[in-house]
Amino acid sequence: MLGSAMVAEVVMYRTPFCPYCTRAAMLLARKGVAVREIDVSNDPEARERIRKETGSQTVPQIFINGRSVGGFDDIAALDRRGALDPLLREPPVG
Repeated sequence: MLGSAMVAEVVMYRTPFCPYCTRAAMLLARKGVAVREIDVSNDPEARERIRKETGSQTVPQIFINGRSVGGFDDIAALDRRGALDPLLREPPVG
């Protein structure tokens, strides 16, 4: 974490044994982010909801302040570009 507190609302749709979900959770934990994790392994309605919102059925699916940012590879790429921390510092809208 770089200086400012991370205040964004982060939601991750995941399954318990998904290695990319674990890697995403670890990256966000290193950033000091509280993540609300939603297990979709036995929740077809949640899977359908994320498919409709993201066009993808894979996990993890990560949302920052209600905006889809993709999965682990996507947030890792944002982090490498220095674009993840600014997103995580944005307060939730509403």
